[in-house]
Amino acid sequence: MCEWLHKVNSRNYDIIVVGGGHAGNESAAAAANMGSKVLLITMDMNKIGQMSCNPAIGGIAKGQIVREIDALGGQTGIITDKTAIQFRMLNRSKGPAMWSPRSQSDRKRFIDEWVKTLTSTENLYIWQDTVTELIVKDKVENASERSKEVCGVKTLLGITFSARCVVLTNGTFLGGLLHFGRTQLRGGRIAEPASFGLTEQLSALGFITARMKTGTPARIDKHSIDFSRMTEQQGDNDNHHFSYLDTISRELKQMSCWITYTNPHTHDILREGLPESPLYNGQIKSIGPRYCPSIETKIVTFADKEQHQLFLEPEGVDSNEYYLNGFSSSLPIDIQERAIHSIKGLENAVLYRPGYAIEYDFFDPTQLHHTLETKLIKRLFFAGQINGTTGYEEAAGQGLIAGINAHLAAHSNSTFSLQRDEAYIGVLIDDLVTKGVDEPYRMFTSRAEYRILLRQDNADKRLTEKSYNIGLAKQERKELLDYKQINEQKLTSFLQETTCRGDEINHALLSVNSQPIQHSAKLFDLLLRPNISIDLLSEHVPALKNYCDGIERVRDEIIEDVEIEAKYKGYIVRERQAAEKLQRLEDIRLKADFDYQSLQSLSTEARQKLSRIKPVSIGQASRIPGVSPNDINVLLVLLGR
Repeated sequence: MCEWLHKVNSRNYDIIVVGGGHAGNESAAAAANMGSKVLLITMDMNKIGQMSCNPAIGGIAKGQIVREIDALGGQTGIITDKTAIQFRMLNRSKGPAMWSPRSQSDRKRFIDEWVKTLTSTENLYIWQDTVTELIVKDKVENASERSKEVCGVKTLLGITFSARCVVLTNGTFLGGLLHFGRTQLRGGRIAEPASFGLTEQLSALGFITARMKTGTPARIDKHSIDFSRMTEQQGDNDNHHFSYLDTISRELKQMSCWITYTNPHTHDILREGLPESPLYNGQIKSIGPRYCPSIETKIVTFADKEQHQLFLEPEGVDSNEYYLNGFSSSLPIDIQERAIHSIKGLENAVLYRPGYAIEYDFFDPTQLHHTLETKLIKRLFFAGQINGTTGYEEAAGQGLIAGINAHLAAHSNSTFSLQRDEAYIGVLIDDLVTKGVDEPYRMFTSRAEYRILLRQDNADKRLTEKSYNIGLAKQERKELLDYKQINEQKLTSFLQETTCRGDEINHALLSVNSQPIQHSAKLFDLLLRPNISIDLLSEHVPALKNYCDGIERVRDEIIEDVEIEAKYKGYIVRERQAAEKLQRLEDIRLKADFDYQSLQSLSTEARQKLSRIKPVSIGQASRIPGVSPNDINVLLVLLGR
């Protein structure tokens, strides 16, 4: 059937991507830029790239993911830089492994830039419709083995499209149900319809599905906010961006966020409304996010706290809407209004719309390979919240990997995946397919064993060449990376070879409480001291200043990278050695048809988990919850290791 469709139907594509959110956009753009003919099907072309919750990209660990997306040749970092109205590098008081970029974006312009990007991408087509069914065929592998393979979709308008691969990125739209107190409305977002049919079909085909919950706060008219009673939070004004390309810049007016707090009176009002809260009256039974809780969950879980910090975040340069970050709620509207009016600076707040909770369908991600292809149906890929994750960045990272692998599956037998020591995206996907989820998954730096290796500053050095080799990252990126690395090596050598005298530098050393030198010292040795930077040294060593000023492109990035690599070299070397040691377990491969149930020396739980997840290596098997070190030793013995 699929071959016939592909030949006679003009509506045939290499890849169909379902959903125009952050995962779908990255997936479609990546596959098209690699050369596939791609169809992106979305319910509303005016909502492509919609920021359903807060108008911001990045944050702790999330910012690292966006830098990785950009290093791989994705679009989120570029679009964020173009639409940024505030940029901050978080955790600057900590080591560089913890630095995380975050940007407020103009919500409307973010959509506009995504539409502009997608509609100008060669090989990429867009269709506004709702997918209600997958076309799945039986495939005979050999005389004794049969499997299923996707080969197209059907839509609500009754149209059939064929494809070699399909990527599902349905976000919160599958069976979406909105909660405003006891009022319930079907929808994927406020004022947007939910999607039905796919969950039921996939469940019938054997997929494990469940429900999750997330939420969003009220939006407030800025004219009703008394900013004079709040603390202003301005953005950074330096060289940092999300994109590694030096042709991308922040173009919009930069705006401030504002900090205020709840108080005991606010909490009393919220407690009064708890009997009407869908989270506490039994109305919502699905899993909610632990690390982004609703305000009603905060006052119950942290009952001893008298206040919770809130952020008023602008929605755009020309918008009057402000997002009340930290006040997500599904309480009745009147309770939300009363509680908000009890907050300093919001006494006269006028709401554009209330907060609400949303329940939606997701699929157990242990049903996926590391390529994000499903194990049950070949050439079908899942990415984003459909896999039990939360966050634009996590979705976009998955979408990029799914799009790359859909293209590779359509045109070759190769695959592309990232290891845990190569990228936060690798950590994210490995956690999903190995451990599954029991709540909406959010990335944190603590989830990465090798976060000194996975810094936000070096994502291009980790990933751009890998992407260039598979045809996604373009020549421009490769040339800029080569230029950057060559100049970092040259600057490091200059520091190692250049000497300065005490009378040149001691004043600068004393100004930052550093011990003066008696005679002379290499600049590199001085750089290893705390509080000493290349910029500080260059103020007093003309030769260094002249050298740095001669760097024509990405000067600040080169200087920052050289400093980090110098100061943290010992830690970086040790972590790399640890990663290489554990990589040995990743190199010991396991067959997909390995019969774990026959191994009575394994624990019962290990047999069950290994049979269900089918790990590809001993390394992955060792990370499955319930598989003990003793179980791993049994497998190693059986493998002759």
